[in-house]
Amino acid sequence: MADEITTAIETALRSARTRPLPRSPAARMRLLVRAEKGSPRAVAARLGVSPRTVQRYLTGQIRTPGPRLAAALEREADKSWQPGIRRRAIRAAARAGITVETRARFGFTAAPGSTDDPRLRRVTETLPPDVPARLLAAHEAGADEQRLARLLGQGLGFAYFRAHGSRAHDLDVTVPDIDSLDIGLT
Repeated sequence: MADEITTAIETALRSARTRPLPRSPAARMRLLVRAEKGSPRAVAARLGVSPRTVQRYLTGQIRTPGPRLAAALEREADKSWQPGIRRRAIRAAARAGITVETRARFGFTAAPGSTDDPRLRRVTETLPPDVPARLLAAHEAGADEQRLARLLGQGLGFAYFRAHGSRAHDLDVTVPDIDSLDIGLT
Protein backbone atom coordinates (compact mmCIF):
# COMPACT_ATOMS: atom_id res chain seq x y z
CA MET A 1 0.00 0.00 0.00
CA ALA A 2 1.46 3.34 -1.02
CA ASP A 3 0.53 6.54 0.77
CA GLU A 4 -3.11 6.75 -0.36
CA ILE A 5 -4.49 7.69 3.06
CA THR A 6 -1.81 10.29 3.76
CA THR A 7 -2.30 11.80 0.30
CA ALA A 8 -6.10 11.91 0.73
CA ILE A 9 -5.80 13.59 4.14
CA GLU A 10 -3.33 16.17 2.83
CA THR A 11 -5.56 16.88 -0.19
CA ALA A 12 -8.55 17.40 2.11
CA LEU A 13 -6.56 19.76 4.34
CA ARG A 14 -5.28 21.65 1.28
CA SER A 15 -8.87 22.31 0.22
CA ALA A 16 -9.38 24.37 3.41
CA ARG A 17 -6.67 26.88 2.42
CA THR A 18 -7.53 30.46 1.62
CA ARG A 19 -4.38 31.36 -0.34
CA PRO A 20 -2.11 29.35 -2.66
CA LEU A 21 1.31 28.13 -1.54
CA PRO A 22 4.18 30.50 -2.50
CA ARG A 23 5.77 29.49 -5.81
CA SER A 24 9.37 30.64 -5.70
CA PRO A 25 11.99 28.60 -3.85
CA ALA A 26 13.15 31.72 -1.97
CA ALA A 27 9.61 32.47 -0.74
CA ARG A 28 9.18 28.86 0.35
CA MET A 29 12.53 28.99 2.15
CA ARG A 30 11.45 32.19 3.97
CA LEU A 31 8.21 30.46 4.93
CA LEU A 32 10.13 27.55 6.44
CA VAL A 33 12.50 29.86 8.32
CA ARG A 34 9.48 31.68 9.80
CA ALA A 35 7.91 28.34 10.72
CA GLU A 36 11.14 27.29 12.45
CA LYS A 37 11.29 30.61 14.35
CA GLY A 38 14.24 32.00 12.40
CA SER A 39 16.51 28.95 12.55
CA PRO A 40 18.21 28.13 9.23
CA ARG A 41 19.77 25.11 10.95
CA ALA A 42 16.32 23.63 11.70
CA VAL A 43 15.18 24.31 8.11
CA ALA A 44 18.34 22.64 6.80
CA ALA A 45 17.61 19.57 8.95
CA ARG A 46 14.04 19.39 7.58
CA LEU A 47 15.25 19.65 3.99
CA GLY A 48 18.38 17.51 4.29
CA VAL A 49 20.78 20.28 3.20
CA SER A 50 23.40 22.39 4.92
CA PRO A 51 22.51 25.61 6.79
CA ARG A 52 24.74 27.47 4.32
CA THR A 53 22.51 26.33 1.44
CA VAL A 54 19.49 27.76 3.25
CA GLN A 55 21.35 31.07 3.71
CA ARG A 56 22.21 31.15 0.00
CA TYR A 57 18.54 30.80 -0.96
CA LEU A 58 17.56 33.53 1.49
CA THR A 59 20.16 35.96 0.10
CA GLY A 60 19.37 35.12 -3.55
CA GLN A 61 22.73 33.50 -4.36
CA ILE A 62 20.90 30.32 -5.44
CA ARG A 63 17.60 30.59 -7.28
CA THR A 64 16.82 27.14 -8.70
CA PRO A 65 16.89 24.01 -6.55
CA GLY A 66 17.78 20.56 -7.82
CA PRO A 67 15.01 17.97 -8.17
CA ARG A 68 15.56 16.38 -4.74
CA LEU A 69 15.64 19.72 -2.92
CA ALA A 70 12.68 21.03 -4.96
CA ALA A 71 10.58 18.03 -3.86
CA ALA A 72 11.64 18.42 -0.21
CA LEU A 73 10.97 22.17 -0.33
CA GLU A 74 7.50 21.58 -1.80
CA ARG A 75 6.65 18.92 0.80
CA GLU A 76 7.89 20.87 3.83
CA ALA A 77 6.44 24.21 2.73
CA ASP A 78 3.11 22.49 2.12
CA LYS A 79 3.12 21.22 5.72
CA SER A 80 3.91 24.67 7.12
CA TRP A 81 1.60 26.82 4.98
CA GLN A 82 -1.31 28.45 6.83
CA PRO A 83 -0.94 26.46 10.06
CA GLY A 84 -3.87 28.21 11.76
CA ILE A 85 -6.27 27.32 8.96
CA ARG A 86 -4.93 23.74 8.98
CA ARG A 87 -5.55 23.46 12.75
CA ARG A 88 -9.07 24.89 12.39
CA ALA A 89 -9.87 22.42 9.61
CA ILE A 90 -8.65 19.53 11.76
CA ARG A 91 -10.69 20.72 14.76
CA ALA A 92 -13.80 21.15 12.59
CA ALA A 93 -13.38 17.64 11.14
CA ALA A 94 -12.94 16.23 14.65
CA ARG A 95 -16.21 17.92 15.69
CA ALA A 96 -18.34 17.27 12.62
CA GLY A 97 -16.80 14.13 11.11
CA ILE A 98 -15.49 13.47 7.62
CA THR A 99 -16.94 11.88 4.51
CA VAL A 100 -14.93 9.01 3.08
CA GLU A 101 -15.48 7.77 -0.45
CA THR A 102 -13.34 4.77 -1.28
CA ARG A 103 -12.99 1.80 -3.53
CA ALA A 104 -11.00 -0.64 -1.47
CA ARG A 105 -10.56 -4.26 -0.64
CA PHE A 106 -12.12 -4.98 2.74
CA GLY A 107 -11.30 -8.06 4.78
CA PHE A 108 -13.23 -9.29 7.80
CA THR A 109 -12.61 -11.22 10.95
CA ALA A 110 -15.97 -12.41 12.18
CA ALA A 111 -17.85 -15.33 13.65
CA PRO A 112 -17.02 -18.88 12.52
CA GLY A 113 -18.75 -19.92 9.33
CA SER A 114 -18.48 -16.53 7.64
CA THR A 115 -15.94 -15.75 4.97
CA ASP A 116 -12.99 -13.51 5.72
CA ASP A 117 -11.80 -13.25 2.11
CA PRO A 118 -11.16 -9.61 1.17
CA ARG A 119 -13.60 -8.21 -1.38
CA LEU A 120 -13.45 -5.05 -3.44
CA ARG A 121 -16.23 -2.62 -2.48
CA ARG A 122 -17.15 1.00 -3.16
CA VAL A 123 -18.13 2.69 0.09
CA THR A 124 -19.22 6.27 0.75
CA GLU A 125 -19.79 6.96 4.42
CA THR A 126 -19.70 9.85 6.87
CA LEU A 127 -17.58 8.81 9.81
CA PRO A 128 -18.61 9.86 13.32
CA PRO A 129 -16.50 12.62 14.94
CA ASP A 130 -14.35 10.40 17.18
CA VAL A 131 -12.89 8.49 14.19
CA PRO A 132 -11.61 11.57 12.27
CA ALA A 133 -10.21 12.94 15.53
CA ARG A 134 -8.09 9.80 16.00
CA LEU A 135 -7.22 9.54 12.29
CA LEU A 136 -6.13 13.17 11.93
CA ALA A 137 -4.24 13.14 15.25
CA ALA A 138 -2.33 10.06 14.12
CA HIS A 139 -1.60 11.70 10.76
CA GLU A 140 -0.33 14.88 12.41
CA ALA A 141 1.85 12.77 14.74
CA GLY A 142 3.44 11.13 11.67
CA ALA A 143 1.82 7.70 11.86
CA ASP A 144 2.68 5.22 9.12
CA GLU A 145 0.22 4.11 6.46
CA GLN A 146 -0.58 0.79 8.19
CA ARG A 147 -1.65 2.61 11.37
CA LEU A 148 -3.82 5.00 9.35
CA ALA A 149 -5.34 2.05 7.44
CA ARG A 150 -6.15 0.34 10.75
CA LEU A 151 -7.90 3.49 12.04
CA LEU A 152 -9.76 3.95 8.76
CA GLY A 153 -10.81 0.29 8.81
CA GLN A 154 -12.10 0.66 12.38
CA GLY A 155 -14.07 3.76 11.44
CA LEU A 156 -15.58 2.30 8.28
CA GLY A 157 -16.26 -0.96 10.12
CA PHE A 158 -18.23 0.89 12.77
CA ALA A 159 -20.10 3.27 10.46
CA TYR A 160 -20.78 1.11 7.40
CA PHE A 161 -20.44 -2.57 8.23
CA ARG A 162 -21.73 -2.48 11.82
CA ALA A 163 -24.31 0.26 11.10
CA HIS A 164 -23.06 2.55 13.88
CA GLY A 165 -23.00 -0.28 16.41
CA SER A 166 -26.48 -1.70 15.78
CA ARG A 167 -25.36 -5.05 14.28
CA ALA A 168 -22.39 -7.40 13.75
CA HIS A 169 -20.75 -6.39 17.03
CA ASP A 170 -17.85 -8.86 16.73
CA LEU A 171 -16.93 -7.91 13.14
CA ASP A 172 -13.37 -6.63 12.71
CA VAL A 173 -12.72 -4.84 9.40
CA THR A 174 -9.32 -4.53 7.72
CA VAL A 175 -8.37 -2.48 4.66
CA PRO A 176 -5.46 -4.34 3.04
CA ASP A 177 -5.65 -2.56 -0.34
CA ILE A 178 -7.05 0.82 -1.41
CA ASP A 179 -7.86 1.43 -5.06
CA SER A 180 -9.10 5.01 -4.65
CA LEU A 181 -9.79 7.23 -1.66
CA ASP A 182 -11.32 10.67 -1.30
CA ILE A 183 -11.75 12.35 2.07
CA GLY A 184 -14.04 15.35 2.41
CA LEU A 185 -14.05 17.63 5.41
CA THR A 186 -17.67 18.23 6.43
